Amino acid sequence: MAAPAETTIRLYFVRDEKLGVAERRVAHTTMPATAAMKALLAGPAAAEKAAGLASAVPEGTKLLGLAISGSTARVDLSDTFASGGGSLSMTARVAQVVYTLTRFPAVRSVEFLVGGKPVEALGGEGVPLADAQSRADWRSFEPAIFVESPGVGAVVSSPFTISGTASVFEGTFQARLVDSSERRIVNVTVQASRGAPGRGRFAKEIAYSTSAKRGVLILYDQSMEDGSRQDEIRVPISFSSD
Repeated sequence: MAAPAETTIRLYFVRDEKLGVAERRVAHTTMPATAAMKALLAGPAAAEKAAGLASAVPEGTKLLGLAISGSTARVDLSDTFASGGGSLSMTARVAQVVYTLTRFPAVRSVEFLVGGKPVEALGGEGVPLADAQSRADWRSFEPAIFVESPGVGAVVSSPFTISGTASVFEGTFQARLVDSSERRIVNVTVQASRGAPGRGRFAKEIAYSTSAKRGVLILYDQSMEDGSRQDEIRVPISFSSD
């Protein structure tokens, strides 16, 4: 069987001080975690920036090494990773790395090294990193509606599944698919496994029909007071021609 021509990677950037996900297709690789880390450190592409994604990782940070043992990824980053920024920037960059690596099923936690040396605390803000970091340590960076798939830039075909976590009233929110002219293609209600103040998981299949090449997946919850949209997330995507 021929090897696939491409590998899909998901990169966790920041948007409005919370995590946001970009999805890219890259040349096929047998080391997708390394490819994802290098892409994360390079920062968001122009289209991802246009969708509101940014990075708290300092420009110029290099990947010095990455090894996975058991369920822990041990990542070694250049000294630049620990430079500049206040507490929000320091914690956000750690969350970006933790989420990007734990997206891979084999990885449950991340150990940090900087310049080849284990890190106990990062930067002047002293962000504690002596222990392996898991997603549970960084849930505060998940937005009210946290869409992990599809990510910004994804190419989808009908039907596709949206998935992630949410912390909204009664766990219910709306997913609206529109074309590039904002014309509605389909609208569905999504139900998470738990409602706020808890956080539940969701997965919802969406079938659609359109001749458009590009669109936007808009997710939002509605105010109980006036029905207005809140916690809105917009994910630009492309529609597969296959």
